[in-house]
Amino acid sequence: MEVPSMPRPVPFPRTIFNPALSSVDATENLSMNDPPPEQEKLQEEHDLEDDAFKDDEEEKSVAVPSAEELEKMAEEERVAKERAAQRQLMSIRELVESERNYLRMLQVSTVTIRSNLQKLQPPLANLDSMFLYVEGVMDVSSRLLSLLDQKQLQPEEPLFLEVLCDAFLSLSSDIEAAYKEYLTNYNCVTVVENSYKQKEALWDQIVEVIKTSAPEVNASSLSFFLVMPVQRIARYPLLLQTIQKHIGAGHPAYTLLEKTAHTSIAINCRINEYKRFREVADKYKKSETLSIMDKINRLNSRSIAKKTARIGRFIKHETGMVTKLVDEEFDTLESFFNVLEDGILQLLDNVELYLHHLRTFLNCKTEEFDLDMDGEKAPICYKEITTGLRQWILPEFEKRMRTLIHKPLCALRDLLAGPRNLIRKRLHKLLDYEVIEAKTALSYEEQAIANTYRTMNTLLLNELPKFNSLALQMIWSMLGTFSCLHRDLASDLEQLFQSFAQQLAHSSLDTRVFWEWAETAVLEEARRLDTLAQSVEETLLRPTSQPLNSSSHQRLQLLTIKHSSDKIYQVVSAVVGSRDLDLNLAKGELVAVISQADTRGDQRRWLVDAGGPRGYAPASRLIRYHQAEQEPPPSPHLSLPQDVTVTRRHSYTAGLPHTTTTAAGVAFSQPCFQVYAAYGFAARGNHEVSVAQGEPVRVLEPHDKRGSREWSLVEVRGRQRGYVPSNYLAVAPVAGTLATRQPSC
Repeated sequence: MEVPSMPRPVPFPRTIFNPALSSVDATENLSMNDPPPEQEKLQEEHDLEDDAFKDDEEEKSVAVPSAEELEKMAEEERVAKERAAQRQLMSIRELVESERNYLRMLQVSTVTIRSNLQKLQPPLANLDSMFLYVEGVMDVSSRLLSLLDQKQLQPEEPLFLEVLCDAFLSLSSDIEAAYKEYLTNYNCVTVVENSYKQKEALWDQIVEVIKTSAPEVNASSLSFFLVMPVQRIARYPLLLQTIQKHIGAGHPAYTLLEKTAHTSIAINCRINEYKRFREVADKYKKSETLSIMDKINRLNSRSIAKKTARIGRFIKHETGMVTKLVDEEFDTLESFFNVLEDGILQLLDNVELYLHHLRTFLNCKTEEFDLDMDGEKAPICYKEITTGLRQWILPEFEKRMRTLIHKPLCALRDLLAGPRNLIRKRLHKLLDYEVIEAKTALSYEEQAIANTYRTMNTLLLNELPKFNSLALQMIWSMLGTFSCLHRDLASDLEQLFQSFAQQLAHSSLDTRVFWEWAETAVLEEARRLDTLAQSVEETLLRPTSQPLNSSSHQRLQLLTIKHSSDKIYQVVSAVVGSRDLDLNLAKGELVAVISQADTRGDQRRWLVDAGGPRGYAPASRLIRYHQAEQEPPPSPHLSLPQDVTVTRRHSYTAGLPHTTTTAAGVAFSQPCFQVYAAYGFAARGNHEVSVAQGEPVRVLEPHDKRGSREWSLVEVRGRQRGYVPSNYLAVAPVAGTLATRQPSC
C-alpha cells in the first residue's frame, strides 16, 4: 500500500523592501514570471540612481576628515621625514668617521708599531715587505679626507654629499691603483707573519710590542691592522648604496651618488680581475731549476700526452699542415721585447767590460815608480795629477757608475726573466688551445685550458707594452746618466789639470801652437814606443806554439781527421771558463775551431772542439798550429855527457869560442859530440830558425828565456841564431884528438 507523498510547499520569494521602488514593481517581484521590458528598464534606472547616491555619501564621508585626523597625519609625516633625514645623516657620518678611524689605525701600524718592531734584536727578516704599498693606500685615504675638509662643510648640509661624491670620483683611478697593488701583495703579509709564528719566542716579542704600541686597540697580530685595506675597499659600495637607499630619487645628489656607487663596484671588479691576472703571472713566470730526477718524477701519462700533443702541433705548424693562430699585435710586442732584451744584455756586457778596464787602470800605479827625473817639473806634475786621479776622481767615478748604471742594469736584466717565461708559457698554452678551439662543446678541463690561454694572452697584451715602455725609458735614462757622469769626470779633470798647468813650460804657448807641439810630441813618442815594442818582441818573445807532448799526438790526429788541418789551433795560455758553455783549457792544448763567433755574433768568443767536449774559448788565447812536415816521435831533451861543459851564451853577440875546457884542464881541439837536426823544421817567426834534416847545429842554450827545455837556442850556417824544438835535435859522437895541457898555477 503506497503512502501518498505530501504536496511540496510553494516557496515564497524573499524580497528586500526598497522605498524607491513602486508598488507595481513589488507586486511583479512576488510572481515567478519575468517582468516586462518597460518595468525592467525602469528598475535599472532606479538602481543606478541608488548607487550614485551611495557613492556620493561615501565620498563626502572620506573627503571631509576631522581636524584631529588631519593633525595626526601631519605629525606622522613629519616624524617619517625626520627619521629618513636622521638615517641619511647617520649613513654619511658612518662613511666619513669610519674613513678617519681607518686612516688612524693604518698610521698607528705603519709608524708606531713598525718603528718599534725595527728596534728588536736581531732584526726581523722581511719586515718591510709586510708594509709594502701601504703608503699608497694611506695617501689616497688622506687625500679623500683632505678634499672633504677643504670645503668646510658638515655632513648635515645638503652640499656635503655632492662634495663627497666628487672627491671619490676624482680619486677613483688613484684608489684603484693603490689598492690593487696592496691586495695583490697581501698574500706576502700572511706568509711572513706565519714565518714569525713558527718561532714562539719571537712571536711573543712581536705581540708584546703590538699591545704596548696600541693599548687602546685589542690587537694581537699585525694582520689585524694590515687586513683593513682589504676590507675597506669592499665596504665602499655598501656604504654608498646605504646612503642611496635613505635619500629619495628627487634629491639633487641622487644621480651623482648612483654614479659613485657604480664606480666603486667597478673598481672592485677590476681589482679582482687584476689580482687574478697577477696570480696567473706569478704561477707561470717563475723559472724552475729542476734536476733530472725531479723531471723524471714529474712524468706521468697526462704530462706525456700533453707534451706529445704540443710537439705534434708544433711540427704541423712548421711543415704547413695546419695554419697557426696569428696575433699580429702580440707578435709585434714580442719582437720589440726580444730586441730590447738583446740591447739590455749587450749594454750590460759593455758596462762590465768598461768597469773592468777602469779597475785595471786603477791597479796600475805608475806614479809609484821612480822615473829618475828628480827636480824636473813635468814628472812632479804628472805624479800629482795621477795621484789625484787614482785616489779621488776615478774611484768616485767608478762608484757612481756602479750605483747609477751597473746596478740598475743588473736589476733590469733580472726582470726580463718573468716576461720571457710568460711568453714561452703562452706559446705552450696556444698549442693546447688550438687543439680544442674548433670544438663546440668543451669539457671542464678544456674550458680551463681555454680560460688560461685567454688570461695569459690578455695579460701580456696589457702589461707587455708597459714593461717595454718602462724598460726603454730606463735605458735612455741610464745612457743620459752615462753622459752626465763623463761630463762631470771631464770637469773634475779640467779642474785638476788647471791647478798644475801653470807650472809646466808650455803653459804660456798659444792654443794653436800648443796643440801643434802636443801632436808632434805624441807622434814622436808613439814611434819610439813602437820601436821599443818591436825590439822587445824580437828579443823576449818566446815561441807561441808549444811543441807537442806524447799525449797530444793522438788528439792532433783525431782533430785532423774530424776537421781540416787549417782549423787546428793551440792554446797559448791557460783558459778558465767564466760563462755557461765555456771550456777550461790548459796551456799548449790543441783544439779545432768550429765557428769564429758565438750565437750572438761576438767574434771574441770562438766555438771550439777540444777532442770531445765542445764549448767557447777566447779568440785572443788561440793561435794557429803549424804542423811540421814530419812530426818527430817523443824524444828526451838534448843532453851532453856530464864531463863535457858547453860554454853558456850570455848575449847574442858574435865571437864565441869554438873550444871548450873542462874543470880538469882537458881541452878539445874539436868537439867530441856533434849535434844535428834529426827532423826538418821551418821557422815561423823572427825568434825561430829553419834547419834541414841532418844539418849540424851548435847549441847555445838548451832552454828558452823562461827556462823551458822544450826549446833550444842554436846557431846554424852563416851564424844564424834562433829557437828550434829540442826533440828535433840529436847528438852523435865524432872522432877527434884529445890534447892535454897542464893547468896553470
